[in-house]
Amino acid sequence: MGLLSMLKRLRSSPDKELRILLLGLDNAGKTTLMKKLASEDVSHITPTQGFNIKSVQADGMKLNVWDIGGQRKIRPYWRNYFEFTDILIYVVDSADRKRVDETGFELNELLNDDKLLGVPVLVYANKQDLALAAKASEIAQELNLHLIRDRPWQIQACSGIRGEGIKEGLEWISQNVKKK
Repeated sequence: MGLLSMLKRLRSSPDKELRILLLGLDNAGKTTLMKKLASEDVSHITPTQGFNIKSVQADGMKLNVWDIGGQRKIRPYWRNYFEFTDILIYVVDSADRKRVDETGFELNELLNDDKLLGVPVLVYANKQDLALAAKASEIAQELNLHLIRDRPWQIQACSGIRGEGIKEGLEWISQNVKKK
C-alpha cells in the first residue's frame, strides 16, 4: 500500500496541501521510509546529499514529503525547510546506540524552533528488524519524549525496509494533522 492510498483520509478540506518534513540523522532510514511510502524499490538507497521530495495529487489534495539529508554538514540547513510544515516525522536508527545522545540533541533543537512550534511530531523508531534495535519505549525514554507538552507526539516502532509499522504511524498522522 503506497503513500497515496494510506494518506487519502488526511484531507480535511478540498484543495488542502499537506507538507510533511522527514528528518533524522544520516543513515536513520529516512529515504527508505519515503520510498516505501511511495511504493518504490528500496533495494538501492544512497545517502541523501541535499533533499528528496515526493509530491502526489489525489482527490483535490497535494501531499508533499520532504526528505532532508541528515549528515552533520547539512543539518544547519534544515531550518530552511521548516516553514509551513504540517507534520514533522523524525526517524531514529534504533540499532545505533552510540548516537542516541546526538539524535536526542537534534530532535530537541527541532522542537525548540519557533517555526515548528506546535507542529505534531511522529518519531519512527526505525530498523526494528535488526537484532540490536532498542524498543520504541526505550527510545522514547532516552529521547525524553514524555517531556513534550506543546504538541501532539507519537513514537512508532517500524522497519522501513520491511514496511512494518509505517501504516500505524500514518494513521496517527491522519488523526493529528488537524490539531496543529
